[in-house]
Amino acid sequence: MLAGFTDNIKPERTPEDLLFQVMLDWGVDLALPITRQTIQGREVLFVDGDALAACFDANGLIDEAFVKELATHKPLRAVFRDAGFADSAAKINVEQIFKLLSPRTEVKCL
Repeated sequence: MLAGFTDNIKPERTPEDLLFQVMLDWGVDLALPITRQTIQGREVLFVDGDALAACFDANGLIDEAFVKELATHKPLRAVFRDAGFADSAAKINVEQIFKLLSPRTEVKCL
């Protein structure tokens, strides 16, 4: 029964739904161009090049190696789905990785 409470996002939400909600929350212009890239087998949505990078993978595949590679893009903001992290260490270390590799990036988890 507790397994149903592990993800705080409704199952019918698409990555685009989540992206637009995050853009609204951060005050990012919804008219900015959005591109998709695959980094280490995970889909990443980039808004206006480096204004925002979002990975809403929910399969527990976000690990430190992926975060390090994403940080090399140096986005202004980065957002991840809470359920997407491989383990608690990856989630805990994401902010530290960005502070080291891309100190100006603001990081958020949904």
